[in-house]
Amino acid sequence: MQFLGNIEAKADVKGRIFVPAAFRKRLQDADEEFLVLRKDIFQDCLVLYPGTVWENEIEALRSRLNKWNKEQQQIFRQFVLDAERIEMDSSGRILIPKRYMQLVDIDVDVRFLGVDDTIEIWAKEKLEKPLMDPDDFSAKLQELMD
Repeated sequence: MQFLGNIEAKADVKGRIFVPAAFRKRLQDADEEFLVLRKDIFQDCLVLYPGTVWENEIEALRSRLNKWNKEQQQIFRQFVLDAERIEMDSSGRILIPKRYMQLVDIDVDVRFLGVDDTIEIWAKEKLEKPLMDPDDFSAKLQELMD
């Protein structure tokens, strides 16, 4: 499953947002029953994981960690502590809890960004300018692809 797109949306006063139709269709076609929401580790945005993607992420993380190692157990705990199961209603909306909206400064205007097998939710103004300087981006991409 892959998501692609940069789509604007609006949150209502309760924090409900319509998942863009293109993303909804991909989720429905894949028979995804639930989503998992968590704040991104590196960026100031939220990440929606389709249920099967989340389960694969958890399995991959768990396989790299020793549950008998205190520090590694804390890493795992922190990763799942910041996650919440989210269900889409029959209209295609999700309810984003207020604490998540506050974590990334989302008020009303948001952007859904398809990023491979996840969907990021950004405060619209944070994506108004490039995430990286264009010259740095092209240089780093060239470096990676050489």
